[in-house]
Amino acid sequence: MLESKTKLYYSIKEVSEITKLKPYVLRYWESEFPSLKPSKNKAGNRTYRKQDVEVILDIKKLLYDKKFTIKGAVEELKNKSTQPTMDETLSSTQISALKEIKNELKNILNLLNRN
Repeated sequence: MLESKTKLYYSIKEVSEITKLKPYVLRYWESEFPSLKPSKNKAGNRTYRKQDVEVILDIKKLLYDKKFTIKGAVEELKNKSTQPTMDETLSSTQISALKEIKNELKNILNLLNRN
């Protein structure tokens, strides 16, 4: 997706080349998608982070590949951001195991502090 040596910030021209979208499309999407808000440098030029480029690619996929409307894509991105990912959800078994590990570590620490 992005070049292997990832930069901290990308210009609108670079993002345009990476995403194969015209700069005016990127500027328009900024006004339509609350999740797309690149910062601006002292000269007033947009500076996109890797996260911004990933959002743009998500928007492009929703609009061009999945044929969402802009309103539908905004809602989809909003729903996606509020849903926990697989990494964020733990089963009750995993939570119990972590609590048990925590208690065992506390016991070990108490034993070490006694000596």
